[in-house]
Amino acid sequence: MKANRKLVAALTGAALAPALVLISPAGIASAHGYINSPPSRQAQCAQGTVDCGQIKYEPQSVEGPKGLHDCSGGNAQYAELNDDSKGWEATPTGTTASFTWTFTARHATTNYEYYIGDEKVADIDGGGQQPPETVTHEVDLSGHTGRQTVLAVWNIADTSNAFYSCIDLQVG
Repeated sequence: MKANRKLVAALTGAALAPALVLISPAGIASAHGYINSPPSRQAQCAQGTVDCGQIKYEPQSVEGPKGLHDCSGGNAQYAELNDDSKGWEATPTGTTASFTWTFTARHATTNYEYYIGDEKVADIDGGGQQPPETVTHEVDLSGHTGRQTVLAVWNIADTSNAFYSCIDLQVG
């Protein structure tokens, strides 16, 4: 009788596994990426330049709903990325900067957006295509000088999510 109960429990558990897979949340992107060069805030965390907690293990995982304007992508666990007093190193650049995205998993792309404050300084079409392992964009920063934080956003084509990356620059 005990053997039958164990068999029923095992079969019941096996039967539930597919149901659990079917009810998992939809719309989460299977893609991951961040700005690696110049070093974004999460890249600085991963390199140990700044002490940032958990993000150092997953710099590519700053994902959140599209339309946000903060470095953490709305994730409380990555809130340190929003802290301007953390000692982020600013990379010197002229009025044009090259930003290189590194993708650990690639996903069809709507576009890439770049902001300084609330001003969109670049919008680059992704064509709904899956990017290669790295993508580099030349962004015109004319009209901005001194220390600036650029918010880079990778908008995924078939989900409501985006990936966020902030880069500190010394423009001039």
